[in-house]
Amino acid sequence: MRPETDDEMKQLKEYTIPFVGLKQGLHQFEYQIENTFFEHFEYDEFNSSAVIVDMEFNKKTTMLELQFKATGTVNVNCDLTNEPFDLPIENDIFLVVKFGDEYNNENEELLIIPYGSYEVNIQQYIYELIVLAIPSKRVHPGVENGTLESDILERLEELSPKEKTRVENNEETDPRWDKLKNLLNDKDK
Repeated sequence: MRPETDDEMKQLKEYTIPFVGLKQGLHQFEYQIENTFFEHFEYDEFNSSAVIVDMEFNKKTTMLELQFKATGTVNVNCDLTNEPFDLPIENDIFLVVKFGDEYNNENEELLIIPYGSYEVNIQQYIYELIVLAIPSKRVHPGVENGTLESDILERLEELSPKEKTRVENNEETDPRWDKLKNLLNDKDK
């Protein structure tokens, strides 16, 4: 999901933190994320987005610790009805930034940047923080509680199989299935 090197994707300046000028200790950053951010990644799953990312940046002598927390909503289409709705999201990640001989972002919890670096770009981590907070199946809350009225839901209801009540005593069955059922029953004994 991450680009191989820092230079493969154009970096957005507002997500680059020049840590060389920061004192040791905790620093707070806040980012308001809207759809223009996702356009940069060519990600168009959201109709709109209003997410706030709070980042606690802890500068230590030999490393940096970054704690990200995202809260907000993204407007998506329901996977069942295609009706748009605001999906609340919440997610957090912790990232350690260390210094090494060369750039390495293969570990999702550890970023190694070259010695002598004076800034770190966090746009990829914010992107993943938000995108990974989205459930694989997006269902409109009105579908779950039965309040949503839509043509698609009505059509699905019409096409869904109706429950049939079966009378056990008068039911004719295929003798081959009876043999298989006996095998299962014998196994349980």
